[in-house]
Amino acid sequence: MISSRIRIGLASAWMMSAGLVMALGPVQVTAQANASRPILIERVVAVVNSEVIVETELQRRIAQARQAIARSGQQPPPPRVLREQVLDRMINDLALLQRAAMTGVVVDEPTLDRAVARIADQNGLSVTGLRDQLEKEGVAFARFRQDIREEIMLTRLREREVDNRLRISDAEVDAFLAAQGQSLARVDEIKLAQILIPLPEKADAKAIEKAQQLAAQVYNKAKAGEDFAALVTAHSAANTTNAGSLGWRSPDRLPSLFVNAVARLAPGQVAEPVRSANGFHILKLEDRRSALQSQLVDVFKARHILIRVDAQTSEQVALRRLDEVKRRMSLGERFETLAKEISQDPGSAPRGGELDWAYPGDLVPEFERAALRLSPGQVSDPVRSVFGYHLIQMIDRKREPLTEDRLKLVARMALRDRKLAEAVDEWTREVRANSYVEIKRDAD
Repeated sequence: MISSRIRIGLASAWMMSAGLVMALGPVQVTAQANASRPILIERVVAVVNSEVIVETELQRRIAQARQAIARSGQQPPPPRVLREQVLDRMINDLALLQRAAMTGVVVDEPTLDRAVARIADQNGLSVTGLRDQLEKEGVAFARFRQDIREEIMLTRLREREVDNRLRISDAEVDAFLAAQGQSLARVDEIKLAQILIPLPEKADAKAIEKAQQLAAQVYNKAKAGEDFAALVTAHSAANTTNAGSLGWRSPDRLPSLFVNAVARLAPGQVAEPVRSANGFHILKLEDRRSALQSQLVDVFKARHILIRVDAQTSEQVALRRLDEVKRRMSLGERFETLAKEISQDPGSAPRGGELDWAYPGDLVPEFERAALRLSPGQVSDPVRSVFGYHLIQMIDRKREPLTEDRLKLVARMALRDRKLAEAVDEWTREVRANSYVEIKRDAD
């Protein structure tokens, strides 16, 4: 995430874009108060609205990307390609973070503390141990916390502006099932890898022609037998850490553009470049298979205590109330008794917080993910959803065959997965298009 940023005013942004503040390298200027002590000005690589991205932060993110690529066993792309890929992601993230701040998305300290504690626990460490480990690796703990804060902000923003507004109609579900022959028991799956030659926003004819020529060159190399993974590393603007592989997917979970492009290919063959809003895609069909879809799904029964967050109740107040609930439980009070007394869910509170058996997709994603991490009898930490904060206690869980109603639910989820990826890409492009972005090309 981007967090070492310099906030500047509109006047400063104008001067920078006009060339009155040059960011061609670490520039030294002399302070009037003490002419013998130069002041080092950060090199600016991009301006996003009223903030800038600086060279030191870009280099930090490039180093992180190199480490991730090394862990995957791949070779990094050429330095200039990697730099452009990382900078593009940083610009998108910064534009989204600015939108999050503008729309009131915040992450308070208790929420951040719990997130850091979960990461430490997942790595078998205490928070102190995590801090020590990060510092040994040269990562400042404050820097790490800020990265996590911004990850949470972006997740909340996406859930509010994309996930929770995505709707799948009954007609779409019926059409999907009809295309599957009224059964999801067996599905055809394909495994693709891709190289994306990107197009800049508002690309002119010259930029389109240049990208198209590069895509044709890369396609000819792939068709001639050059290593596809190496071509991904050298040229692709997407998924370079996994050799461009999209993994096994059924056709309904891929863009129709991709499915049509490889429809007549045999495994191992490469399709001619196809164009989307993101650029030109060179697709390799790695394999095909026909797989049985599991007819058993995880279902669970849980109870919860809800404290709503609204104008009268802040996040801090809600969390204090749930902390008090856990304290009283530690003294022997029963979860269901406390739910009847405290929970603000009118549907479940009279039943001691107990919910009906839940199938995948029945509950909001944050609640479902947290519940499925619990064992019977276990109680979660406070879980934030669009409704407020929950304490969740798992009662029981099992695997159960799908019914016809559940087949429709599975179809709805598959359609949602497909539309969500497209919606997030479109949303990100829209936010960036509505932002002022200036890349300092001469700062490379």
